[in-house]
Amino acid sequence: MSKRIFLSAPNMGENELKYIQKVFDSNYIAPLGEYVNRFEQSVKNYTGAKHALAVSSGTAAIHLALRVLGIKEGDDVLASTFTFIGSVSAILYQNANPVFIDSDKESWNISPTLLNKYLLTCEKKPKALILTHLYGMSADIEKIAQICKLHGVFLIEDAAESLGATFKEKHTGTFGDFGIYSFNGNKILTTSGGGMLVSDNEEYIKKAMFYSTQARENEIYYEHIEYGYNYRMSNVLAAIGVAQMEVIEERVAKKREIFEWYREFLGEIEEITFMPELENSRGNRWLTTVTFKKIDYVKVMNALEEIDVESRPLWKPMHLQPLFKEATSYLDGTSEALFKKGLCLASSTTMTKDDVEKISNLIKGCL
Repeated sequence: MSKRIFLSAPNMGENELKYIQKVFDSNYIAPLGEYVNRFEQSVKNYTGAKHALAVSSGTAAIHLALRVLGIKEGDDVLASTFTFIGSVSAILYQNANPVFIDSDKESWNISPTLLNKYLLTCEKKPKALILTHLYGMSADIEKIAQICKLHGVFLIEDAAESLGATFKEKHTGTFGDFGIYSFNGNKILTTSGGGMLVSDNEEYIKKAMFYSTQARENEIYYEHIEYGYNYRMSNVLAAIGVAQMEVIEERVAKKREIFEWYREFLGEIEEITFMPELENSRGNRWLTTVTFKKIDYVKVMNALEEIDVESRPLWKPMHLQPLFKEATSYLDGTSEALFKKGLCLASSTTMTKDDVEKISNLIKGCL
């Protein structure tokens, strides 16, 4: 292992540079253009979403979704506690109140049981739910979508990590009122930075586009009745995205193969448990994640770092973050237990089986 192995490194092919050159040749170096349109179309074709909007980040996409849905100051917005800060920071942008719901053991994603219990007992009805499909693995999304519909709660799917994941052959990100995908540098596909907002509601996406381009009114001069944002994706980055989308199924297959290699080498060890996959779902296995029964994961992290292999703890739940110490949370201890025992293993699609075997042997040596 002479070169550092990253958690999830970008994997560029031949067409990325070719398409970027075409953008430069056209001189369309702007947050609109042919490749922005092509990128949006490629995501729609792949996921089955009817409408798509390419934006600057996954968080920007969530922010637009909240704005379009009318989330305002004082509103309650439900969210997965076991997630990345980017999933929930947009709630604060709208001066709304996050309400965190714990995970279930069956998926590590938000618990439908806890979600329903909270909605049945809460004094103030939340306006929306931001549901994270964690580490590329589908939540029990069909059941969660039914609960949201029953209680009149908007559903925003944070599929930032789960492009290519499906539940009953339907893509994550396409069950709710909105879905979002991220193309940050370490995602299964990358545009270096970027996101996509999808919806089957055409008016929602039209309104999101309006807000994402500074909310300019349809006049020959710049007129503004509402405020907006500079959230559209660059044509240059979209060119990378078009090329990346051409190999999405290859990337999903390789991520899943890496997981199977880890399971081959570590699956019989009682000390180690892998993140589960729900029946009738196909995760993209963006990151292979494990928990240890007794050993401190920091010991494993330090040993991996000594051989120049990146690893990372599981997400620290949002309800444990100092930023959200006053936030309402509905918990049963699942996410805290996972955080205390869990580790993300290197899962770059450039890795070989020999790489995974060497990492696995080092982990065995730590037990």
